[in-house]
Amino acid sequence: MTFKVLLQYLLPHRALSRVVYWATRWTFVPWKNFLIGQIVRRYQVDMAQAAQPDPFAYQHFNAFFTRKLRPDARRADADPQALLSPADGRISQSGRIVDGRIFQAKGQEYTSAELLGDEAAAAPYRNGRFATIYLSPRDYHRVHMPLAGTLKETVHVPGRIFSVAPFAVEAIPRLFARNERLVCHFESERGPFVAVMVGAILVSSVATVWDGLVIPPYAPAIRRKSFAGQNISLERFAEMARFNMGSTVILLLPDGMAEFDELQPQQVVQVGQRLGRCTN
Repeated sequence: MTFKVLLQYLLPHRALSRVVYWATRWTFVPWKNFLIGQIVRRYQVDMAQAAQPDPFAYQHFNAFFTRKLRPDARRADADPQALLSPADGRISQSGRIVDGRIFQAKGQEYTSAELLGDEAAAAPYRNGRFATIYLSPRDYHRVHMPLAGTLKETVHVPGRIFSVAPFAVEAIPRLFARNERLVCHFESERGPFVAVMVGAILVSSVATVWDGLVIPPYAPAIRRKSFAGQNISLERFAEMARFNMGSTVILLLPDGMAEFDELQPQQVVQVGQRLGRCTN
């Protein structure tokens, strides 16, 4: 085990994330401009795509990080059968779920039941398909709908807040099933699907368009919230949530709903880009 990985086990994850949560919302101009400038320069952020292209015009760092894009910056694939990427980022892994097991990296795997926090809820995805998308600090941090759907339930699953950078994903067993996360269950005209918002160290805050800020607070136990009968329906390509700083989105689809294209690990993707094609 490298020192970098060992540190992931030793650091006080939630305490650090709480500090970062407030630090990224401090409106003190020299502070927020320093943080923004560091990210723009280090990660070569393309501000020309932002609705507000001046990085220092944002009220605080988190407002910059969750910035809105120009309306023409992203387009949904024109094929109505196309399954859309929900986020900007890189493909970590994608493919078939084999007897309920999802490939993580280099011999690491976890189960869909562990990820969703519910054996029964995982049953439709036992031999389905998955896609894991990693968002880096340079990426657009709003998450969109891969296809139209009606929200049925969210499940806030408590856990650690390990880094989701490639070095950690390759070294920490069952990482995505251990981190704090928000599981969003949808029903579409093609069947059910799940979008999982996975938290990460320093960047574990998640907000949704229907509930606002959901994480923090951090959960002491699994928290379920039913939206049955509330008719919260979101169109394909519509914004559904955002990471207050970056992390990972995991899509789960049941067998027979869609086939993914030949997606390669570390392949760059953008919101609205085709990931595959619906087959039902």
